[in-house]
Amino acid sequence: MKTAIFEKAGSMIIEEVNKPTIQAPDDAIIKIVRACVCGSDLWSYSHGDVKEGHSVNSGHEALGIVEEVGPEVTDIHPGDFVIVPFTHGCGKCDACRAGFDGTCDNHVAPTNWGNGYQAEYLRFHYANWALIKVPGQPSDYSEDLLKSLLALADVMPTGYHAARVAPVKQGDKVVVIGDGAVGQCAVIAAKMRGASQIIMMSRHEERQKLALQLGATAVVAERGEEGIAKVREILGGGADAALECVGTESSIEQALGVLHNGGHIGYVGIPHYNNRPIGSTFAQNISFGGGSASVTTYVKNELLEAVLDGRINPGKVFTNTYDFSEINQAYQDMADRKVIKSMLIVSE
Repeated sequence: MKTAIFEKAGSMIIEEVNKPTIQAPDDAIIKIVRACVCGSDLWSYSHGDVKEGHSVNSGHEALGIVEEVGPEVTDIHPGDFVIVPFTHGCGKCDACRAGFDGTCDNHVAPTNWGNGYQAEYLRFHYANWALIKVPGQPSDYSEDLLKSLLALADVMPTGYHAARVAPVKQGDKVVVIGDGAVGQCAVIAAKMRGASQIIMMSRHEERQKLALQLGATAVVAERGEEGIAKVREILGGGADAALECVGTESSIEQALGVLHNGGHIGYVGIPHYNNRPIGSTFAQNISFGGGSASVTTYVKNELLEAVLDGRINPGKVFTNTYDFSEINQAYQDMADRKVIKSMLIVSE
């Protein structure tokens, strides 16, 4: 089978490898139909994160057809159309039952997080609860709807996670920091949870327009103290919640700056900072929440129905589509900010 390989920074290639097989009784083998590139994939591709050359791709979002299951898998069956989430919660532990399957107690990191999804086939471990069955088959859905279903594998639940842990409530004033796919989905989530005002901090015209389509009420392009002042001017004071969807020190500083004392930060950007001590926020009474999204819980309980009913359309974050053979271009265009999120057609 064909799989994407991280050759080196700035270079993704396609290579022929052995098709995966069942290795554990709760495994599933999935034929991938659609995959995509995540903003987090770009940390190694273009931002300098250490990743071994000629290694498995970090892709972790897909739609597929179940081809084979292990003897302990009872929730899904061969032939099922499934959303393949980036997490592998068990559904039974205290964390999962509390709605935090992204950090499952039984399947701890790194086994709870997937990779290698940019491939023709995938071995999905801990398959019994985490995979999400979609009615029908891929051919029953339009390409636009497939995009929204694919967004449910990561970016939409991740944006929702930021809003949930903030926690955004009816009437809240919310600021979203990060105009990529997760930030755009955080706008959708804040609107779903009843925010009265949603400010997207963005300097990119195309992304600003999309955020406004998805529910943002205003856009602020400025950064630093100027950006903080503009946000406070629009809101008539500080925000109730800041949804941090980047993962840098500057984005955390921006989030802290836009909040009123007693405000909440929901952070879902993978942290690339280590010098922000929690004690530094004591005088502001700031509450922090965040981490790996509860993909399976959110999708099964709310997000899949919202997509199928047409109430939300997170597929809009996919602004270009590529054949699987164009994997490097899909990465490069995202790195160059020519597209918000790249979708890969792996098979029909």
